[in-house]
Amino acid sequence: MNEQIERIGIKEINRLAIPAIMAGITEPLIGLVDTAFIGHIGSSELAAVGIAASFFSLVIWVLSQTKTAISTIVARSFGSGGLAGIRTLIPQAILLNLLLGGLFFAATNSLSTWIFEFYGAKGAVLSNADNYFSIRSSGFPLVLGTYAIFGVFRGLQNTGWAMVISLIGGGLNLLLDPLLIFGWDGIIPAMGVEGAAYASLCAQFAMFGLAIFYLLKRTQFNLALKFQLHPEIGLLLGMSGNLFLRTMALNVAYFLANRFATVYGDAHIAAHTIAMNIWLFSAFFIDGYANAGNALSGRLLGEKNPKAIWMLGKDLCRISVLISMGLSAFYGIGYFFTARIFTEDQEVILLFNSIYWLVIITQPVNAIAFAFDGIFKGLGHTAFLRNLLFLGTILVFIPAIYLGDHLGWQLHSIWIAFFCWMLIRSGVPALRFRKHFKPK
Repeated sequence: MNEQIERIGIKEINRLAIPAIMAGITEPLIGLVDTAFIGHIGSSELAAVGIAASFFSLVIWVLSQTKTAISTIVARSFGSGGLAGIRTLIPQAILLNLLLGGLFFAATNSLSTWIFEFYGAKGAVLSNADNYFSIRSSGFPLVLGTYAIFGVFRGLQNTGWAMVISLIGGGLNLLLDPLLIFGWDGIIPAMGVEGAAYASLCAQFAMFGLAIFYLLKRTQFNLALKFQLHPEIGLLLGMSGNLFLRTMALNVAYFLANRFATVYGDAHIAAHTIAMNIWLFSAFFIDGYANAGNALSGRLLGEKNPKAIWMLGKDLCRISVLISMGLSAFYGIGYFFTARIFTEDQEVILLFNSIYWLVIITQPVNAIAFAFDGIFKGLGHTAFLRNLLFLGTILVFIPAIYLGDHLGWQLHSIWIAFFCWMLIRSGVPALRFRKHFKPK
């Protein structure tokens, strides 16, 4: 207990957040790099990898909620001095993630053609999306196992190890992508879309191996399994379940966005794919401070220090908004050049440029939403976050996107719906946090 500390310093927040940013952007960056290289092959290949990579990321987003739950439990134990009591929980949580990844690999791999047909893909887009996903989906257990270990690191107030591991994985993917996609001097055959998937899979193998190494060598935890379930496993599953259901609501929104864009045509889904990859990259970037909020609020809850939680919320929001404004400015400077990084198709470029402003102006709103997401996850308020996403998706996003489509706004309807959705996701948590934590 450390009641005399009423404010976590900005230096301490940055110590956790900056490495978390570097670690968090790796997965979307892998998809972004794949998309950038594939975009120079053709629009149908770009659309295919965009759909498949987005679906892969969204499945990971759903399934990796145990990472946050693990982080919350470890952070509370760290704050209260009770880490020894959760030693047997860690290997059980990692095994749970590996089994979950294997289950979803089997399920999604066998249904991938139907899934992408449901998205609206057909012809070459469907074939390429299926080929990419069938390879990359075998990495589900690897990614989820890695994320579970990252959750342990975060709970221990250390995001630097995850950063190092992620940078190595991202660098390996960047190195292998051009070699496997385009081939090399007759030694390595050009594999196109499949080459991008193999490059990503190799990066995921490397990251999992490194995560195991750091866990065993740098922490007090090990992988020795005990068949008797840890008493905290129920709390872990409960929080993970709430966050799982919450992320299902997120996926409904992202699925509808991809489906509408696909129905509008190949050029539309290609433009939407570029915008969505930038959106996800920004989300994971800003989410680094949410990860810091998750670790710190959990620790402060263990220390029973509500005043510091209030100051943490204020500081996180301010920093996140400033960073998001920097991202918006950066995107604005490159407004008419960004699409050309991914494609040379003039129709795709024009469509992307017509909606890019919506991606830009949403960034500060996203920042507030993500900051409070991290804090409330760390506090264990997962039922509130679940209910907020359900209501926001059903009452705001779905009506907005269908209304915009009815009015003929096409891609604009998708991104206006996202903007309205994020307003709800930022405004309601801000009011709740003020009500429950502002000092009287």
